[in-house]
Amino acid sequence: MKTPRIAIVHDWLVDSGGAEKVLAAMLLHWPHAPVYTLVHDSQGPTATFLKGHKVYTSFLQKLPQATRRYRSFLPLAPIAIEQFDLSEFDLVISNSYAVAKGVLTGPDQLHICMCCSPIRYAWDLQHQYLRESGLDKGFTGLLARIVLHYIRIWDARTANGVDKFIAISEFIARRIKKVYGRESTIIYPPVDIDSFCLSEKKEDFYLTASRMVTYKRIDLIVEAFSKMPDKQLVVIGDGPDFRKIQLRAKSNVVLLGYQPIEVLIDYMQRAKAFVFAAEEDFGIIPIESQACGTPVIAYGKGGAIETVQDGKTGIFFEEQTPESLIAAVQKFEQMSPFDTHAMRENAKHFSEQRFYSEFKEYVMNAWQEHFEKDYRNPFS
Repeated sequence: MKTPRIAIVHDWLVDSGGAEKVLAAMLLHWPHAPVYTLVHDSQGPTATFLKGHKVYTSFLQKLPQATRRYRSFLPLAPIAIEQFDLSEFDLVISNSYAVAKGVLTGPDQLHICMCCSPIRYAWDLQHQYLRESGLDKGFTGLLARIVLHYIRIWDARTANGVDKFIAISEFIARRIKKVYGRESTIIYPPVDIDSFCLSEKKEDFYLTASRMVTYKRIDLIVEAFSKMPDKQLVVIGDGPDFRKIQLRAKSNVVLLGYQPIEVLIDYMQRAKAFVFAAEEDFGIIPIESQACGTPVIAYGKGGAIETVQDGKTGIFFEEQTPESLIAAVQKFEQMSPFDTHAMRENAKHFSEQRFYSEFKEYVMNAWQEHFEKDYRNPFS
Protein backbone atom coordinates (compact mmCIF):
# COMPACT_ATOMS: atom_id res chain seq x y z
CA MET A 1 0.00 0.00 0.00
CA LYS A 2 1.18 3.52 -0.80
CA THR A 3 2.19 5.84 2.03
CA PRO A 4 0.34 9.15 1.65
CA ARG A 5 2.41 12.26 1.13
CA ILE A 6 1.06 15.25 3.06
CA ALA A 7 1.82 18.99 2.91
CA ILE A 8 0.46 21.87 4.97
CA VAL A 9 0.13 25.43 3.65
CA HIS A 10 -0.10 28.49 5.91
CA ASP A 11 -0.31 32.17 4.97
CA TRP A 12 2.49 33.77 6.99
CA LEU A 13 4.56 32.51 9.90
CA VAL A 14 5.44 35.77 11.61
CA ASP A 15 3.05 36.29 14.53
CA SER A 16 1.45 33.72 16.80
CA GLY A 17 -2.32 33.74 17.05
CA GLY A 18 -5.30 31.42 16.72
CA ALA A 19 -4.41 30.28 13.20
CA GLU A 20 -0.91 29.33 14.34
CA LYS A 21 -2.37 27.29 17.21
CA VAL A 22 -4.40 25.36 14.64
CA LEU A 23 -1.24 24.79 12.60
CA ALA A 24 0.61 23.53 15.67
CA ALA A 25 -2.21 21.05 16.31
CA MET A 26 -2.04 19.81 12.71
CA LEU A 27 1.69 19.24 13.00
CA LEU A 28 1.11 16.99 15.99
CA HIS A 29 -0.82 14.71 13.62
CA TRP A 30 1.80 14.90 10.87
CA PRO A 31 5.20 15.66 12.42
CA HIS A 32 7.00 14.97 9.12
CA ALA A 33 4.76 17.08 6.89
CA PRO A 34 6.54 20.06 5.30
CA VAL A 35 5.04 23.50 5.80
CA TYR A 36 4.74 25.95 2.90
CA THR A 37 4.31 29.63 3.75
CA LEU A 38 4.84 33.01 2.09
CA VAL A 39 7.12 34.46 4.76
CA HIS A 40 8.70 32.86 7.84
CA ASP A 41 10.36 34.61 10.78
CA SER A 42 12.68 31.84 11.98
CA GLN A 43 13.36 33.80 15.20
CA GLY A 44 9.71 34.69 15.81
CA PRO A 45 7.06 33.28 18.15
CA THR A 46 6.27 30.31 15.87
CA ALA A 47 9.86 29.03 16.02
CA THR A 48 9.18 26.81 19.05
CA PHE A 49 6.51 24.55 17.58
CA LEU A 50 8.14 24.58 14.12
CA LYS A 51 11.46 23.28 15.43
CA GLY A 52 12.45 20.23 13.43
CA HIS A 53 9.91 20.85 10.66
CA LYS A 54 10.81 21.70 7.09
CA VAL A 55 9.50 25.16 6.21
CA TYR A 56 9.50 26.35 2.59
CA THR A 57 8.99 30.04 1.81
CA SER A 58 8.06 32.01 -1.31
CA PHE A 59 10.04 34.63 -3.20
CA LEU A 60 8.51 37.23 -0.86
CA GLN A 61 10.95 36.03 1.80
CA LYS A 62 13.78 37.62 -0.22
CA LEU A 63 12.20 41.08 -0.31
CA PRO A 64 13.57 43.77 2.07
CA GLN A 65 12.22 43.57 5.63
CA ALA A 66 9.94 40.71 4.59
CA THR A 67 9.05 39.63 8.13
CA ARG A 68 8.07 43.17 9.10
CA ARG A 69 6.41 44.43 5.93
CA TYR A 70 4.77 41.22 4.75
CA ARG A 71 1.27 42.73 4.83
CA SER A 72 2.43 45.35 2.34
CA PHE A 73 3.15 42.56 -0.13
CA LEU A 74 -0.51 41.55 -0.43
CA PRO A 75 -0.70 42.45 -4.17
CA LEU A 76 2.05 39.88 -4.78
CA ALA A 77 0.66 37.21 -2.43
CA PRO A 78 -1.63 35.45 -4.97
CA ILE A 79 1.13 34.87 -7.50
CA ALA A 80 3.56 33.92 -4.73
CA ILE A 81 1.29 31.22 -3.28
CA GLU A 82 0.74 29.78 -6.76
CA GLN A 83 4.47 29.18 -7.25
CA PHE A 84 4.64 26.36 -4.72
CA ASP A 85 4.93 23.04 -6.56
CA LEU A 86 2.87 20.60 -4.51
CA SER A 87 2.38 18.03 -7.26
CA GLU A 88 4.22 15.30 -5.31
CA PHE A 89 1.68 15.33 -2.45
CA ASP A 90 -1.54 13.34 -2.10
CA LEU A 91 -3.12 15.41 0.66
CA VAL A 92 -2.77 19.19 0.88
CA ILE A 93 -4.21 21.00 3.88
CA SER A 94 -4.32 24.80 3.69
CA ASN A 95 -4.74 26.67 6.94
CA SER A 96 -5.98 29.88 5.41
CA TYR A 97 -7.09 33.34 6.49
CA ALA A 98 -5.72 35.13 3.42
CA VAL A 99 -4.28 33.35 0.38
CA ALA A 100 -3.09 29.89 1.48
CA LYS A 101 -6.09 28.16 -0.07
CA GLY A 102 -4.96 29.45 -3.49
CA VAL A 103 -2.21 26.83 -3.91
CA LEU A 104 -2.47 24.84 -7.12
CA THR A 105 -3.55 21.20 -6.83
CA GLY A 106 -4.69 18.59 -9.34
CA PRO A 107 -7.69 16.22 -9.60
CA ASP A 108 -5.73 13.34 -8.07
CA GLN A 109 -4.93 15.37 -4.96
CA LEU A 110 -7.21 16.04 -1.98
CA HIS A 111 -7.16 19.69 -0.93
CA ILE A 112 -8.83 20.44 2.42
CA CYS A 113 -8.98 24.08 3.52
CA MET A 114 -9.19 24.90 7.21
CA CYS A 115 -10.68 28.33 6.60
CA CYS A 116 -10.12 30.80 9.43
CA SER A 117 -11.88 33.31 7.19
CA PRO A 118 -12.13 34.47 3.60
CA ILE A 119 -9.88 37.53 3.30
CA ARG A 120 -11.75 39.84 5.66
CA TYR A 121 -10.31 43.12 4.43
CA ALA A 122 -11.11 42.26 0.80
CA TRP A 123 -14.74 41.29 1.36
CA ASP A 124 -17.31 42.52 3.90
CA LEU A 125 -14.81 44.43 6.02
CA GLN A 126 -13.18 46.31 3.14
CA HIS A 127 -14.66 49.70 4.00
CA GLN A 128 -13.77 49.37 7.68
CA TYR A 129 -10.23 48.29 6.80
CA LEU A 130 -9.69 51.22 4.41
CA ARG A 131 -11.10 53.68 6.93
CA GLU A 132 -8.98 52.40 9.83
CA SER A 133 -5.85 52.30 7.64
CA GLY A 134 -6.35 55.84 6.38
CA LEU A 135 -6.82 54.53 2.82
CA ASP A 136 -10.39 55.62 2.27
CA LYS A 137 -9.45 58.79 0.37
CA GLY A 138 -7.05 60.07 -2.24
CA PHE A 139 -4.90 58.35 -4.84
CA THR A 140 -3.48 55.73 -2.46
CA GLY A 141 -7.03 54.90 -1.45
CA LEU A 142 -7.94 54.38 -5.09
CA LEU A 143 -4.96 52.07 -5.57
CA ALA A 144 -5.94 50.08 -2.49
CA ARG A 145 -9.47 49.64 -3.81
CA ILE A 146 -8.16 48.44 -7.18
CA VAL A 147 -5.85 45.91 -5.51
CA LEU A 148 -8.66 44.60 -3.29
CA HIS A 149 -10.97 44.34 -6.31
CA TYR A 150 -8.55 41.99 -8.06
CA ILE A 151 -7.88 40.11 -4.83
CA ARG A 152 -11.62 39.37 -4.61
CA ILE A 153 -11.71 38.05 -8.17
CA TRP A 154 -8.71 35.80 -7.51
CA ASP A 155 -10.00 34.67 -4.12
CA ALA A 156 -13.41 33.65 -5.49
CA ARG A 157 -11.81 31.77 -8.40
CA THR A 158 -9.40 29.80 -6.23
CA ALA A 159 -12.26 28.46 -4.08
CA ASN A 160 -12.86 26.03 -6.96
CA GLY A 161 -9.49 24.42 -6.20
CA VAL A 162 -10.58 23.40 -2.71
CA ASP A 163 -12.22 19.98 -2.39
CA LYS A 164 -13.46 20.39 1.18
CA PHE A 165 -13.92 23.45 3.40
CA ILE A 166 -13.70 23.41 7.19
CA ALA A 167 -14.99 26.56 8.96
CA ILE A 168 -13.74 27.56 12.41
CA SER A 169 -17.18 28.82 13.48
CA GLU A 170 -20.77 29.16 12.30
CA PHE A 171 -19.98 32.82 11.65
CA ILE A 172 -17.22 31.84 9.21
CA ALA A 173 -19.38 29.10 7.66
CA ARG A 174 -21.89 31.81 6.73
CA ARG A 175 -19.10 33.95 5.30
CA ILE A 176 -17.78 31.02 3.22
CA LYS A 177 -21.27 30.41 1.87
CA LYS A 178 -21.74 34.09 1.06
CA VAL A 179 -18.35 34.61 -0.58
CA TYR A 180 -17.61 31.25 -2.22
CA GLY A 181 -21.06 29.68 -2.50
CA ARG A 182 -19.69 26.58 -0.76
CA GLU A 183 -20.87 24.50 2.16
CA SER A 184 -18.44 23.81 5.00
CA THR A 185 -18.13 21.69 8.11
CA ILE A 186 -17.59 23.50 11.42
CA ILE A 187 -14.68 22.37 13.57
CA TYR A 188 -13.84 24.81 16.34
CA PRO A 189 -10.10 25.52 16.82
CA PRO A 190 -8.24 23.91 19.74
CA VAL A 191 -8.02 25.80 23.03
CA ASP A 192 -5.47 24.81 25.67
CA ILE A 193 -7.91 25.04 28.55
CA ASP A 194 -5.74 22.83 30.77
CA SER A 195 -3.26 25.71 31.13
CA PHE A 196 -6.04 28.00 32.39
CA CYS A 197 -7.05 26.58 35.76
CA LEU A 198 -10.30 27.36 37.54
CA SER A 199 -10.22 29.90 40.36
CA GLU A 200 -13.26 30.82 42.44
CA LYS A 201 -11.62 33.80 44.17
CA LYS A 202 -12.30 37.02 42.29
CA GLU A 203 -11.08 40.54 42.95
CA ASP A 204 -12.57 43.94 42.20
CA PHE A 205 -11.08 44.66 38.75
CA TYR A 206 -11.87 43.98 35.12
CA LEU A 207 -9.40 42.63 32.58
CA THR A 208 -8.83 42.83 28.86
CA ALA A 209 -5.89 41.47 26.91
CA SER A 210 -5.01 41.60 23.24
CA ARG A 211 -2.52 42.69 20.64
CA MET A 212 -3.19 46.40 20.26
CA VAL A 213 -4.38 46.68 16.70
CA THR A 214 -7.40 48.69 15.63
CA TYR A 215 -10.00 45.97 15.06
CA LYS A 216 -9.48 44.54 18.57
CA ARG A 217 -11.13 47.77 19.89
CA ILE A 218 -9.05 48.08 23.05
CA ASP A 219 -9.45 51.81 22.59
CA LEU A 220 -13.21 51.44 23.04
CA ILE A 221 -12.77 49.46 26.27
CA VAL A 222 -10.29 51.96 27.70
CA GLU A 223 -12.51 54.90 26.78
CA ALA A 224 -15.53 53.25 28.43
CA PHE A 225 -13.73 52.51 31.69
CA SER A 226 -12.16 55.96 31.74
CA LYS A 227 -15.74 57.21 32.02
CA MET A 228 -16.32 54.90 35.01
CA PRO A 229 -13.67 56.11 37.50
CA ASP A 230 -15.01 53.87 40.26
CA LYS A 231 -14.17 50.71 38.28
CA GLN A 232 -10.67 49.34 37.78
CA LEU A 233 -9.46 48.00 34.43
CA VAL A 234 -6.22 46.13 33.77
CA VAL A 235 -5.02 45.98 30.15
CA ILE A 236 -2.43 43.44 29.01
CA GLY A 237 -0.88 43.59 25.55
CA ASP A 238 1.26 45.62 23.20
CA GLY A 239 1.12 46.67 19.58
CA PRO A 240 0.96 49.61 17.17
CA ASP A 241 -1.93 51.32 18.97
CA PHE A 242 -0.39 51.16 22.45
CA ARG A 243 0.66 54.80 22.68
CA LYS A 244 -2.65 56.08 21.31
CA ILE A 245 -4.58 53.98 23.82
CA GLN A 246 -2.27 54.99 26.66
CA LEU A 247 -3.11 58.64 26.05
CA ARG A 248 -6.83 57.90 26.52
CA ALA A 249 -6.44 56.02 29.79
CA LYS A 250 -7.43 57.62 33.08
CA SER A 251 -5.93 56.74 36.47
CA ASN A 252 -8.32 53.80 37.00
CA VAL A 253 -6.97 52.08 33.86
CA VAL A 254 -3.63 50.27 34.21
CA LEU A 255 -1.76 49.33 31.01
CA LEU A 256 0.78 46.59 31.70
CA GLY A 257 2.00 46.16 28.13
CA TYR A 258 3.21 42.75 27.02
CA GLN A 259 3.25 40.13 29.78
CA PRO A 260 4.24 36.46 29.75
CA ILE A 261 1.46 33.90 29.71
CA GLU A 262 1.87 33.15 33.41
CA VAL A 263 1.04 36.75 34.30
CA LEU A 264 -1.95 36.78 31.96
CA ILE A 265 -3.33 33.61 33.54
CA ASP A 266 -2.88 35.02 37.05
CA TYR A 267 -4.84 38.18 36.22
CA MET A 268 -7.47 36.20 34.33
CA GLN A 269 -8.06 33.93 37.31
CA ARG A 270 -8.50 36.89 39.67
CA ALA A 271 -10.51 39.27 37.47
CA LYS A 272 -14.16 40.04 38.12
CA ALA A 273 -14.81 39.74 34.38
CA PHE A 274 -12.96 39.72 31.08
CA VAL A 275 -13.96 42.41 28.55
CA PHE A 276 -13.92 41.55 24.84
CA ALA A 277 -14.93 44.15 22.24
CA ALA A 278 -13.75 42.70 18.91
CA GLU A 279 -15.87 41.11 16.20
CA GLU A 280 -13.73 37.98 15.89
CA ASP A 281 -13.98 35.05 13.53
CA PHE A 282 -13.80 32.75 16.55
CA GLY A 283 -11.95 34.26 19.52
CA ILE A 284 -9.88 32.01 21.77
CA ILE A 285 -9.28 34.31 24.73
CA PRO A 286 -12.95 34.47 25.91
CA ILE A 287 -12.83 30.66 26.18
CA GLU A 288 -9.59 30.81 28.16
CA SER A 289 -11.28 33.28 30.50
CA GLN A 290 -14.23 30.94 31.03
CA ALA A 291 -11.79 28.09 31.71
CA CYS A 292 -10.53 30.21 34.62
CA GLY A 293 -14.10 30.64 35.88
CA THR A 294 -14.12 34.30 34.85
CA PRO A 295 -17.23 35.59 33.03
CA VAL A 296 -16.97 37.50 29.77
CA ILE A 297 -18.53 40.83 28.79
CA ALA A 298 -18.41 40.56 25.00
CA TYR A 299 -19.54 42.38 21.89
CA GLY A 300 -22.48 40.32 20.66
CA LYS A 301 -21.32 39.55 17.13
CA GLY A 302 -18.93 37.15 15.47
CA GLY A 303 -17.57 34.05 17.12
CA ALA A 304 -18.24 35.24 20.68
CA ILE A 305 -21.95 34.44 20.42
CA GLU A 306 -20.97 30.79 19.83
CA THR A 307 -18.56 30.53 22.75
CA VAL A 308 -20.18 32.68 25.46
CA GLN A 309 -23.56 31.71 26.91
CA ASP A 310 -25.50 34.90 27.55
CA GLY A 311 -26.55 35.16 31.19
CA LYS A 312 -24.72 31.97 32.15
CA THR A 313 -21.04 32.43 31.31
CA GLY A 314 -21.15 36.10 30.38
CA ILE A 315 -23.24 38.86 28.83
CA PHE A 316 -23.22 40.74 25.52
CA PHE A 317 -23.32 44.40 24.56
CA GLU A 318 -25.00 45.31 21.30
CA GLU A 319 -22.90 48.10 19.78
CA GLN A 320 -19.18 48.82 19.56
CA THR A 321 -19.54 52.05 21.50
CA PRO A 322 -18.38 53.11 24.99
CA GLU A 323 -21.99 53.79 25.97
CA SER A 324 -23.12 50.27 25.07
CA LEU A 325 -20.21 48.72 26.99
CA ILE A 326 -20.85 50.94 30.02
CA ALA A 327 -24.49 49.79 30.08
CA ALA A 328 -23.34 46.16 29.91
CA VAL A 329 -20.91 46.61 32.82
CA GLN A 330 -23.65 48.20 34.90
CA LYS A 331 -25.99 45.33 34.04
CA PHE A 332 -23.28 42.80 34.89
CA GLU A 333 -22.78 44.27 38.36
CA GLN A 334 -26.48 43.97 39.11
CA MET A 335 -26.58 40.28 38.21
CA SER A 336 -26.11 37.35 40.59
CA PRO A 337 -22.60 35.84 40.70
CA PHE A 338 -21.88 33.53 37.80
CA ASP A 339 -21.28 29.83 38.41
CA THR A 340 -17.53 29.34 37.92
CA HIS A 341 -17.94 25.61 37.30
CA ALA A 342 -20.54 26.21 34.57
CA MET A 343 -18.03 28.47 32.81
CA ARG A 344 -15.35 25.81 33.07
CA GLU A 345 -17.69 23.18 31.64
CA ASN A 346 -18.58 25.44 28.72
CA ALA A 347 -14.88 25.97 27.95
CA LYS A 348 -14.34 22.21 27.75
CA HIS A 349 -16.47 22.10 24.60
CA PHE A 350 -13.54 23.77 22.81
CA SER A 351 -10.68 21.68 24.18
CA GLU A 352 -7.66 20.46 22.25
CA GLN A 353 -8.78 16.85 22.67
CA ARG A 354 -12.13 17.66 21.06
CA PHE A 355 -10.35 19.29 18.10
CA TYR A 356 -8.02 16.34 17.56
CA SER A 357 -10.93 13.90 17.53
CA GLU A 358 -13.18 15.92 15.19
CA PHE A 359 -10.38 16.91 12.82
CA LYS A 360 -9.07 13.35 12.53
CA GLU A 361 -12.54 11.95 11.84
CA TYR A 362 -13.21 14.60 9.21
CA VAL A 363 -9.96 14.05 7.32
CA MET A 364 -10.36 10.27 7.48
CA ASN A 365 -13.85 10.47 5.96
CA ALA A 366 -12.70 12.88 3.24
CA TRP A 367 -9.70 10.65 2.53
CA GLN A 368 -11.79 7.49 2.16
CA GLU A 369 -14.24 9.34 -0.07
CA HIS A 370 -11.50 10.68 -2.35
CA PHE A 371 -8.96 7.87 -2.63
CA GLU A 372 -8.90 4.21 -3.50
CA LYS A 373 -8.07 1.60 -0.88
CA ASP A 374 -4.44 1.21 -2.02
CA TYR A 375 -3.42 4.18 0.15
CA ARG A 376 -2.53 3.84 3.82
CA ASN A 377 -4.41 5.65 6.58
CA PRO A 378 -3.14 9.29 6.51
CA PHE A 379 -2.85 9.22 10.31
CA SER A 380 -0.82 6.01 10.50
